[in-house]
Amino acid sequence: MSKTIVKNRKARHEYEIVNTIEAGIVLLGTEVKSLRNGKANMTDAYGRIRNNELWLINLHISPYTMSTVVNHEPMRDRKLLVSKLELKKLNRQIEEKGITLVPLKLFFKGHLVKVDLALARGKKSHDKRASIAERDMKRDLDRQNKIRY
Repeated sequence: MSKTIVKNRKARHEYEIVNTIEAGIVLLGTEVKSLRNGKANMTDAYGRIRNNELWLINLHISPYTMSTVVNHEPMRDRKLLVSKLELKKLNRQIEEKGITLVPLKLFFKGHLVKVDLALARGKKSHDKRASIAERDMKRDLDRQNKIRY
């Protein structure tokens, strides 16, 4: 059973999703408590491979309000946990032109916090318009079908 904490809504609009991967994330105690309250923002977050390790950059987790003086830094880089084989595969695909790592959602899986990462390619503006038109047509069809039944 998984409970979604926060979704990156802009990701599916801005990028064409090529592949997804689930990764663990290294967090501090106050960060987990803040996530349980839903205090996170991943709008500008992205993944990067540094020194054969996968990192999540620009994920904002608000400081825990009930904490003492010892609290976490909201915008620190957080290490992601994937196997070495997956890391090599990701590294090969990222070296391809135009591919980037974008987090799609942050969620609890049991008591662990996980991240859905996507290998994504940036959309051009005409692609964005086409996907908006497609979504509108699907919505209209659903409305018509709903009226019939």
